[in-house]
Amino acid sequence: MSTPFTHTHAGRAYSGRSNLEGLERAAGAPLVIALHGGTYTSEYFDIPGYSLLDRAADEGVPVIGLDRPNYVGSDPLETDDSIILANAELLGEAIGSIWEQYGDGAPGVVLLGHSIGGAVATAIAASKPSWPLLGLATSGCLVRVPQESRGAWESLPPIPMIDLPVPMKDQVMFGPAGTFGADMPAASHPSNTLVPKVELLDITGGWIERRAEMCAAVEVPVHHRQGEFDALWVTDEGEVDQYRAGFTSAPSVDIDLQRGSGHCIDFHSPGADFQRSQLEFAREVAKAAVA
Repeated sequence: MSTPFTHTHAGRAYSGRSNLEGLERAAGAPLVIALHGGTYTSEYFDIPGYSLLDRAADEGVPVIGLDRPNYVGSDPLETDDSIILANAELLGEAIGSIWEQYGDGAPGVVLLGHSIGGAVATAIAASKPSWPLLGLATSGCLVRVPQESRGAWESLPPIPMIDLPVPMKDQVMFGPAGTFGADMPAASHPSNTLVPKVELLDITGGWIERRAEMCAAVEVPVHHRQGEFDALWVTDEGEVDQYRAGFTSAPSVDIDLQRGSGHCIDFHSPGADFQRSQLEFAREVAKAAVA
């Protein structure tokens, strides 16, 4: 299990989880910063039996899972423009400060993001941060959403924070029966939380319109997996091919469907192999950085 993480930068507080306490860092391991999706907290990355932080600790890889603005103990954020780009701007600056404090001789940072967190991580990478970004690993974001999705989010109550009913959330976050263990989805519920409505509208609207521009600006290696049964995105081989083709400036691109999984790959039967592939990617780009 991880331990609570707190950080302050430019007068803003950030909460989260990390595996730094007692970690024996592997030589050359990068610092991984993980960004959760909408309706989840950073605990998404630390559910017992499905914990990326535990798996990374076993391999000597430091991971900090940050709560994005408006989540848990991270300060709130309001904007009249894109909430995803506003997240990216603040978090990009905060990660630079975190790197200075916790880099500890690592060759650089690997950004890892799920769903809306993946979009935020992509926007950070596209901004070409001043700190050493080595690679981008994402999941659960693609090219298009089903036509009914934005209408569904727009029809939610006109309040800033939305508490999605658990049965509704489980239906869209998980694939069909047989793609996850008997303990799921219940085991994932401790990471559930409220989501800013503006995030749901941005990911299904503005982000889709600027997705190609953002992906084309990424100049580091990319690793992405999309659950075969992801109900939140139009998901098939053609869509994955189109998403892959968008990273025109990345030196390497490893993007594919994750068979036998819904939106939250970490919580499905292929989750362990998926996390291992993310960590292998992180180690590989770190090794290349010092070669």
